[in-house]
Amino acid sequence: MGRLHDLYEHEGQSPWLDNLRRGWITSGELKRWVEAGVRGLTSNPAIFQNAITGSEAYDSQFAELMSAGTSIEDSYWKLVTTDIEGALAILRPVYDRSDGLDGYVSVEVDPSLANDTQATAAAARALDESIDEPNLYVKIPGTAEGLDAIQQMIAEGRSINVTLLFSLERYGAVIEAYLAGLEDCDGDLSHVSSVASFFVSRVDTEVDRRLDAVGTPEAAALKGKTAIAQACVAYGLFRERFSGPRWEALVARGARPQRPLWASTSTKNPDYPDTLYVDSLIGPNTVNTIPDATLKAFADHGTLARTIDVNLDEAKATLAAVTAAGVDLDGVTTQLEREGVSAFVKSFDELLSALSDKADDLPAS
Repeated sequence: MGRLHDLYEHEGQSPWLDNLRRGWITSGELKRWVEAGVRGLTSNPAIFQNAITGSEAYDSQFAELMSAGTSIEDSYWKLVTTDIEGALAILRPVYDRSDGLDGYVSVEVDPSLANDTQATAAAARALDESIDEPNLYVKIPGTAEGLDAIQQMIAEGRSINVTLLFSLERYGAVIEAYLAGLEDCDGDLSHVSSVASFFVSRVDTEVDRRLDAVGTPEAAALKGKTAIAQACVAYGLFRERFSGPRWEALVARGARPQRPLWASTSTKNPDYPDTLYVDSLIGPNTVNTIPDATLKAFADHGTLARTIDVNLDEAKATLAAVTAAGVDLDGVTTQLEREGVSAFVKSFDELLSALSDKADDLPAS
């Protein structure tokens, strides 16, 4: 069947595609990825910026929207919604066959709202209601301000992808928001689903930079190890928190665990193996959302083995050693969260600007 199918069938991990563009929907490319074993899809403002500005596939719809007097920002959401709905239809059979475990497509709220709890909740609610498909995940950044919005959306019975997680402390708070939201949700919980997207490679990029600045052989020996170690500890936290009396009471009402999702899993450092952040993070009840180039690499030569919890003690020791070397991990994760939000806001703003320029170039009607 191939490695992507085997990843799920033998190791219990769901491979998702971290990319989307209209040509993949219309050409059958996305359908072929699903046939190869892809079980879900994620998008973000940067992905849509690249897709919409780098292709003529959106021009006809955009021209129609402009002719109808639609605003630039509303046109953006119309373009995005068309792609998301197309992907949802292609992934829906996976959702149905898996009884709602997989088959999800994620769309992110306006990233400029990341530090505004009520605005984020309102935007997430509006997206969920306007698209109104059971296999939709609305993405909410896991900022401090996002926690209450996440809990509120789960309490309303909506399915949420919590994105831009970098720290173990914040991940624990996200789990609490999910559990509390389920407890506040009335009735059967089997229709509520969530993933917590823990960003991986960006952690190594920043920690490695700081280890280089330390400049000792001991620091150099730790390079490329922090992100995987942190994900392994996060998985241990997942298994701990989704067990025991509190969780069992929710399971009795149909609750599903909020699976950890490994995001940002392409290798940024060319000295590291191209499938490093797939091979090293395999385990049951997890998702890995993988850019298409890395998916192709894993399908070709990835290693299939359970690795996420092989040695939790070693992972904890690695994080302790990085801290002892002088790297402030709390400072790293705070910086990465701020940069992640800023990067998505920048992509969003630049795309709106590009659409405005494109509108100016359209022939007068």
